[in-house]
Amino acid sequence: MNKKIRQNLFPVLTALIWGTAFVAQSVSAEHVPPLTFGAIRCSMAFAALALGLTIVRMVQKKRNPERVEPLAKSPKDLLLGGLCCGVVMATANFLQQTGLSQGTSVGKAGFITALYIVLVPILGLFLHKKVTAAVWISVVLAAVGLYFLCMNEALTIEKSDLMIMLCSLAFAVHILVIDHFTRKVNGVALSTVQFAVAAVVSEIGAVLTETPTLSGIMECILPLLYVGVISGGVGYTLQILAQKDANPTVVSLLLSLESVFSVLSGAIILHDRLTGRELLGCVLMLLAVVLAQLPARSKVAKQQNI
Repeated sequence: MNKKIRQNLFPVLTALIWGTAFVAQSVSAEHVPPLTFGAIRCSMAFAALALGLTIVRMVQKKRNPERVEPLAKSPKDLLLGGLCCGVVMATANFLQQTGLSQGTSVGKAGFITALYIVLVPILGLFLHKKVTAAVWISVVLAAVGLYFLCMNEALTIEKSDLMIMLCSLAFAVHILVIDHFTRKVNGVALSTVQFAVAAVVSEIGAVLTETPTLSGIMECILPLLYVGVISGGVGYTLQILAQKDANPTVVSLLLSLESVFSVLSGAIILHDRLTGRELLGCVLMLLAVVLAQLPARSKVAKQQNI
């Protein structure tokens, strides 16, 4: 496949998969408790990625065993990275699914979750990374957008929306943790281990606090398969392939379309309708997440011209 096509098509497909996954999550929330949902979802994603990684490694070793690179510089890096990423992922999944189960619409959840694109550079301040004026403007836009999207007439924020906001923060931390460990380990291998850890953490929580039923799980088995195998396994793999030899900022911009697809899928499949006030909030937040990426894109372009 042409490299340009791969770099543009794969992230859009990933955004489509992740955006429509909100519908599957919303449907599943009616039948399966949040932690149980996370345990099943991550178990399916782990199985899919582990199988895919094993097959790919076997083919590579058969064709040219001398060129097969190790999965990590040190097994400890892979285990530690998987543990850190998995715990954060389990937390983010729980918060997001809880918000959906408590009433946050698919479209609104997609847009609030997209805040991680803005939060990443903000959290980067603690890692001594500079934040440009444009990013600060995007933060203000996102804050105003959140107000219109989440605040009701009584000037209070719904508990379900707060859960999604905390989920966005968790995903921002997740991105920074992944950025740290992918310099030391294979990205797909790291994802495989993190899904295993997230599945175990979610299962422990589910056993201690929830009482799921087999009938409830079977009632939404297809949505569970979608968020597990397609959204988790396929979606993450497409993201990895898209970022190979690509401008990461451009890929991030395309991935941010996840929020747009979540609104469209919610409207088409679940017949969700946002008010004019909420639509204004969505537009402002989309502008914020796009603006937050533009300075980085300009910087990369200058570096490439040097």
